[in-house]
Formats: sequence, C-alpha cells, structure tokens
Amino acid sequence: MPSHLSADRPAPQPPERQAVDALINRTRLLRGDVDAVRRDASVIDDDDPHLRWQRALCDLAVHQLDDLGEHLGQLRDGIPGSATGEPAGGRSVRTPAGPPTGSLLSRVGSAEWNLLTDEVSWSDELFQIFGRTPGTGALSLDELPSVLLAEDQPLLTSMVTDCLVDGRPIDGEFRILLPDGDMRTLHMMGEPVLDPDGCTASMWAVLRDVSRLRRGEHLVGRTQDTMRHREQMARAEHRMAVQLQEAVLPPWRGSLPIPGRGTSVLDIAAHYLPSGSSELIGGDWYDALPLPDGRTLLTVGDLTGHGIPATSAMAMLLGALRGMAVAGVDPGQVMGHLNQLIECSAQPALGSAVCCRFDPVTGTLEWAQAGHPAPLLFRNGVGCPLPAPDGVLLGATSGVTYEQDRMDLLPGDVLVLHTDGLTRHSDRNAGPDMLLGLAPRFTRARTAQECVRIMVEELGTDERPDDACVLVARVEA
Repeated sequence: MPSHLSADRPAPQPPERQAVDALINRTRLLRGDVDAVRRDASVIDDDDPHLRWQRALCDLAVHQLDDLGEHLGQLRDGIPGSATGEPAGGRSVRTPAGPPTGSLLSRVGSAEWNLLTDEVSWSDELFQIFGRTPGTGALSLDELPSVLLAEDQPLLTSMVTDCLVDGRPIDGEFRILLPDGDMRTLHMMGEPVLDPDGCTASMWAVLRDVSRLRRGEHLVGRTQDTMRHREQMARAEHRMAVQLQEAVLPPWRGSLPIPGRGTSVLDIAAHYLPSGSSELIGGDWYDALPLPDGRTLLTVGDLTGHGIPATSAMAMLLGALRGMAVAGVDPGQVMGHLNQLIECSAQPALGSAVCCRFDPVTGTLEWAQAGHPAPLLFRNGVGCPLPAPDGVLLGATSGVTYEQDRMDLLPGDVLVLHTDGLTRHSDRNAGPDMLLGLAPRFTRARTAQECVRIMVEELGTDERPDDACVLVARVEA
C-alpha cells in the first residue's frame, strides 16, 4: 500500500485488461487440469504413500492456482471500493463490509507505522487476520512481537530493525497466536517510507495469511518423508531378502558334478531368474545334495509371497527338507512332513515343491510333488513331462498323503526341474511346450550348464511377473 510519505517514484502503469484476462483464462484452464488429476487420485488406496504424496501436491497446486486467479482478478478489477479501480489518494479505499471469510482478500491486509506521530494504521482485513476487532486498536511495532511464537520473535525484530535502520525491505514469515488459541502463518512484505530529507518517516507492509498454503506444503513434505522412509525400508528389506536367499541357495557358478558309486553320475547346474521387477524376491528354491548313502537329492520349490517373510520361510523349509533327506526319509513322506511344518508355522503360507532322489547304482529316480509342475525328461531328442503322482499344495490342507513314483534314467538323459515362474510370462501364455521344444538343443549340449544357458537365452530375457528357479541334471555314464 503506497503511502503519501513515499519518496518520489514514477507511477506504476496498470497492465492492459486484455492481457490480464488472458492470464486468468490460462490459470483457470490449468486449475481445471490439476483438479482433474486430483479427483482421479482421490479414488486411489490411501495406503500407498506415493499416491498420497501425489494427491497432496495436487491439493497444494489447486490452492496456489486459486490464489493466483484471485490475485489476477484483483489486478484486473482494481481495489474494491474505488469507483475508477485506481488507488484513491495513494491509499486503498476500504469497503463498508469486509470480504467473505476465507477469500483471498480476507487473507491479505496492510499496515503503516508512523515513526513521527506513533500513529498505527491497519486495514480491516489485517484486524481479521490477527483475530482482533478495530475497537481493540492496532498493534504498535513494540507490541507486535507479543502475539508471535517465541521462536519467531527474533526474526521479526531483526526484519524491522533492518528496515528502519538500514532501509532494507522486509520479506519474511512468522507465526502468530490468535486470542482463541489458533495459530496462523503470515508472510510480511514492506519497506521504509522516506520523508523529503531522505529520513525514515514510517514503515508500511502488506501481510498475507499463508497458513493454508503452509499446511499444504507440510502435508506434501510429510507424505514425501513417509514415502522416502518406506522406500528406504523396502530397499533394506530387499537387501536382507537377497542376502538370505544367497546364503541358503547353493552358490554355483557352473556345473556341479556329483560322483556316484554306481554306473551313473550326475552333472548338475541351476540358475535363479529374477522377476521383471527386481524388487520382488520370492520364496523359490533349488537344491542338489549328495546323501550319505550315495544317492542324490534334487529339489525345487516355490512359496507364496515376497520379501523377508517368503525367503525366511523358504530357508526353514529347505533346511527341514535337507535334514529329512539326509536321514533317509522317502520323497513322499518328505512332502507330508513339509505340509505339517507349514501348517504349524506361525506364518502359514502356500507352496509347491518337487523332491527327487536319484540312485546312481540302479539309475532309479524316486520322486514326489506337491502341486508343482512335473520334472521334464529329455531323451533322444524328445522331451516329455514325467507322469505326476498325486500331491496337493503344501499348506492347502492337513492330513494328506503324498504319492511317490519312480523312473529309470539312462545315460544321456536330461532332467529339468523348474518353478512355474519360468514359463509364466506377462506378454504371452508360455507353457511347458516352450521348454519341450528345446529338446534337440539339449541333445547336442555337452554339459548341464550348457542346457541352463540355452534356457536362459530363450526364456530369461523376457520380463516375467514372478521369479523362477531351474535345475538341470544330466546323467553321465
């Protein structure tokens, strides 16, 4: 609010009305676009901190665009109460009735403190902002800090001192306490007014209630902090899940020849394929273990879920499976005991598994499955799934019996065990036929590791909705 004591300055020229109207229209269009995004975000699950942060940003942008539109409208129409839209005598003319509560004008007020006469002049809007009535009188510069929060008082004192002593303009924010106990945040802009001799005669300022704006910014910051915290927690959980998985699964970097005491030996290789989103570490496992009696354990499995709960449950099941296999428990009984273990677990889950035991003396493979894809046998350039014995998902029901089957393997046979994530893709319905089509290439392969490499080349480059494990056992004479 210019003062009659202001130093001689060139009169500002009002902008053309047509230009301001164009800005108002552009602001309204932008406000409508942002509001549409906000409405779309309002129907999204509130449990997602990232989406809450987006919605808070939209709310803040809408508030700011509302204020901008009202500012531009005031610029176009002039100060309310003036017949010509021009300041009267260098001062704004107050309207008989204040603007509606909550409007932009009710949140912007002006003040002038005359240093020569100690006169204080406040606009009606400023009294509303401070929660005072004109009858109580305006606050002097000495009284003004008394309504501020204690920690903000030094800032106001510094700004006023710099303005009156050094002639610096005022531009800062502070918080005030209203008589009813509420708190508001005010943005104050002002400057000293000089007399003809260049001395400071008074100080004028415009104060704006920015409480709603700051609350919006606080909400944005708070949701952003929540999102950042959850992202950090997710990264830490992902790192722990990876470390747990790597500690449990065999750290193979090539084929693992397992010597046999009979006529056949196994050349074994395995590979873990992450999902399209590397953040999803699941409960898939593979394992090959020489047993004390000379036989070999081969197993793959998959538990529902992701992260630490899935990998820790996988580690528990795999440990139990290894222990039972070392103790000589048959594959069908192993599946039954794993089902009981999941049933008694504090965190019940569902899982599927295949448990095989190979005898190198007889060349016999004994195996059982629990709701899992059957192993694939490749022989003489042809592949086919093994006939599956009965077996339901682990954790699906209690008191079930898992059947066990046997199959004779011959030198040159390739046995492929895999989890269902290997053949389940988001872009096409890929089933076991894709793997069976690799039979001619498996026949030409010289090692189990080469077979794994062929599968990874064919299936490992596509994005998959879930992680997967594959284990190849090649029978050698």
